[in-house]
Amino acid sequence: MSGRDKLVLLVLCAAQFIVALDFSILNVALPVLGDDLGMGQADLQWAVTAFALPSGGFLLLSGRIADLYGRRRVFLAGLALFTVASVLATLAWDPAVFLAGRALQGLGAAVIVPTGMSLLTTTFAEGPQRERALGISGTLLSLGFTIGMVLGGVMTDTLGWRSTMGLLGVAGLAILALAPGLLTESRPAERPRIDVPGAVTVTGGLLALIYGLSTAAQRGFGGADVLIALVLGAVLLTAFVVVESRAAEPLVSLPMLRRPTVAWGNLAGLFTFAMMSTVIFLLTLYLQEVLELSAFRTGLVFGVQGVFAAVSGVTAPKVIARIGARATLLTGLAVQAVFTAALLALGQDASGAWLAMAAASLGCVGHLWAIVAYGVIATSGLPDGEQGLATGLVTSSQQVGMTIGIPLLSAVASARSATLSDGGSDFAAATLGGIRLGLGVDTLIVVAVAAVVAVGLRKRRAA
Repeated sequence: MSGRDKLVLLVLCAAQFIVALDFSILNVALPVLGDDLGMGQADLQWAVTAFALPSGGFLLLSGRIADLYGRRRVFLAGLALFTVASVLATLAWDPAVFLAGRALQGLGAAVIVPTGMSLLTTTFAEGPQRERALGISGTLLSLGFTIGMVLGGVMTDTLGWRSTMGLLGVAGLAILALAPGLLTESRPAERPRIDVPGAVTVTGGLLALIYGLSTAAQRGFGGADVLIALVLGAVLLTAFVVVESRAAEPLVSLPMLRRPTVAWGNLAGLFTFAMMSTVIFLLTLYLQEVLELSAFRTGLVFGVQGVFAAVSGVTAPKVIARIGARATLLTGLAVQAVFTAALLALGQDASGAWLAMAAASLGCVGHLWAIVAYGVIATSGLPDGEQGLATGLVTSSQQVGMTIGIPLLSAVASARSATLSDGGSDFAAATLGGIRLGLGVDTLIVVAVAAVVAVGLRKRRAA
């Protein structure tokens, strides 16, 4: 890469990094934030959900708008919105203003992620250069989520919860200062039309699905609003498939989705993100609620994982060059599953912290290999005119995975913990029982996905 190429990559990856940071930086700060703004315990989930809903729901539409009006222009608009929203959340004087800032952050993130990824894949040619760029991008995306857990605790303890939002605003301003002079405009040769019915059904379906899962994580799956949201999400997403099959210029090309590399690559990407982000979340509960570690010590555990993530993201392109993207993807999923399963041995003694650190760090090596490999697989062999759609799918897999994994398995863990607590177990033992069940289900899902993807991609090779 030339010096300019490296600066372009730095800007694009930094934008992805702060979005990933925003997914997790508030997790440890929620109790303090609630006390400061007067938000009850039941309302705290909205600090996370208000961001997750638009960030997951508007991804595909944002990618298509970028194809229509120019990826650079839309990327900069999304980055500006994210930055202003972060400032608003920092200065929030009541819950309504704070939640409005979080929702606007999520909308900005929904614009930044697909446009940034499509700018990356159209800037760097398919092959080793793109593989290296995707490796660095995937590493920083995973690091952002992990480092957010660390920074959230440290900054809340030392500077207060507002500093977490202020950090995002400052980072956004820094990227905005560099991006206009480095990025060049990118759009397909022919401007596509907006597929309005497709946009309405997919956005509504994703919003309903994310709302239902996020609410279920707090109150269980028995609530009427949860069931209505999940059913509505399923109906709208089914309608979306029907609409796309008949649209002249669909939001998502079904022939593209029928490409084995696109379909199986994105399936693997969705679940590797969903399951690894869940591992990090469940381990945070374990370290703080079972072992009663401070936010700072919890941060040290995840800091080690961050080092492993950085190293494995850099080595992933080399592994792909040696054994191929398919083998790297399947190996990565297998490693992630093995070390997630190792966490089932967690107990209530202090040695559990060492096991958590070792297993999560080694599992993250496989996770990063899977991230880079699925990005390579899902965007290879496509013309530049389809990169907006392809990267929109890739980034949707990432963001939707991080959005649905935690509420889904935390609902499973919470239900198990409640059952054990009703059976007479103390709080720590009941919490640990729920965490173990969540990790067990997590492992089984990764194994099942790896098996399905292996068969799907093998059929392609045979064909």
